[in-house]
Amino acid sequence: MDSAHTYGTLIPCGGGDPIPLLKRKLLIGRRSSCDIILDFPNVSSKHCELELINGYWHVADLNSSNGIKVNDARCDQKWVLPGDIISVARHRYEVAYEATGDRPAPEDDNPFARGLLEKAGLAKAESRPRSKPPTRVDAEEDIALKWLMGDD
Repeated sequence: MDSAHTYGTLIPCGGGDPIPLLKRKLLIGRRSSCDIILDFPNVSSKHCELELINGYWHVADLNSSNGIKVNDARCDQKWVLPGDIISVARHRYEVAYEATGDRPAPEDDNPFARGLLEKAGLAKAESRPRSKPPTRVDAEEDIALKWLMGDD
């Protein structure tokens, strides 16, 4: 690989030097063995991973203490489109790159779509249809909820 070739850049939102994305798979964290070292106390030793898949970057949290966000929405993993802002702990970076290929389908952003054991990598995903949360509450349920919450 030509050392001058990059797959994009992380641009610090608060100012600072841009970080070139030099490989298709990058480990981000505080540890010196990471591809991108963010030496801040609120960044986990192995915080997250960026991977270029079919011409688009994808970010995945590695069970970090302070999580990741894409465009201010907390997530476990997400496709990152050109110009999106990723937050590693509270450190924000614009992801600048030229996307190639077909735009990926959005992930299910429902935080309850996967169980805790599955998120922790301790259980495999179950093949079950995902239920959607109710879109409305009928009058009797509303009364019951208010009673339970003490909102008479």
